[in-house]
Amino acid sequence: MRVSPLSLFVLLAALAMGARANEVLVVSSERSPAYQEAADAVVAELARREVVQLQLTELPAYSGPGPRLYVALGTEACSQLARRALTAPALCTLLPRASFERVLRETGRRAGASFSALYLNQPPGRQLDLIRLALPQVRRVGVLWGPDSVLGEAALEAAAQARGLRVVGVPVRPDEPVYTGLRKILDESDVLLALADPQIYNSNSIQNILLTSIRAQIPMLAFSPAYVRAGALMAVYSTPRQIGQQAGALARGALQGQPLGPPQFPLQFDVSVNEHVARSLGLRLDAATLAERLRRLERGP
Repeated sequence: MRVSPLSLFVLLAALAMGARANEVLVVSSERSPAYQEAADAVVAELARREVVQLQLTELPAYSGPGPRLYVALGTEACSQLARRALTAPALCTLLPRASFERVLRETGRRAGASFSALYLNQPPGRQLDLIRLALPQVRRVGVLWGPDSVLGEAALEAAAQARGLRVVGVPVRPDEPVYTGLRKILDESDVLLALADPQIYNSNSIQNILLTSIRAQIPMLAFSPAYVRAGALMAVYSTPRQIGQQAGALARGALQGQPLGPPQFPLQFDVSVNEHVARSLGLRLDAATLAERLRRLERGP
């Protein structure tokens, strides 16, 4: 059967449009090495799919074909997508759980198969398990509760109770200095668990918090390797690449017909230890060993 040039052109155009319809639109909140690292990892996981990367500022002018899936990197990208009439599911990542839940409240969205998240912060059980592995003598875990972190209070309390630990929590009001609550926490706790909450932990407060905890000989488990370099004893965290790899795997599953499912915490993680601080506390801790023990614990028998 002979095919006319016009029919062949139409067929090739249809095939091209079908291929383009498989694309994923990755929208980044900002230009930075961390965001680019996460975006590159998403692209690598979707190597056989067509992926378009945009900065958030470029999104209003985008006129390409509607994607089958959106991936939002960062809080602002997630918020902007939530306010749009999307024709495809959206996965938000590289943002804390509190930020995603705030987006849901502000936009009326509901988390589920069509709008979900891969959180940046760690599950509370993982943080407490690291404390138990590194500091087996600890029984009281101090936490400063801010407006973001307090949303996870029930989950942390339950995880602590299951591990024979007690949470000593002190709320810090917006008009109250962090130092007031910090002194109470350090007097009543064996370790300070820092949770991602910009009212509590920020560039203006972190040095004073770290200095005060070091003087009190109360170690801090942080959520960022930068805080470990600044003086926290240790941190468990997921890198942008690890987050991007998991987001890419979720995106690949969604393109194959699997629902995104409920929001989830990262599976991959690393551990960082400040050896100088550890020695000052009479501890010998190895980050790689702690990370491997933590992974084995999570894999189970």
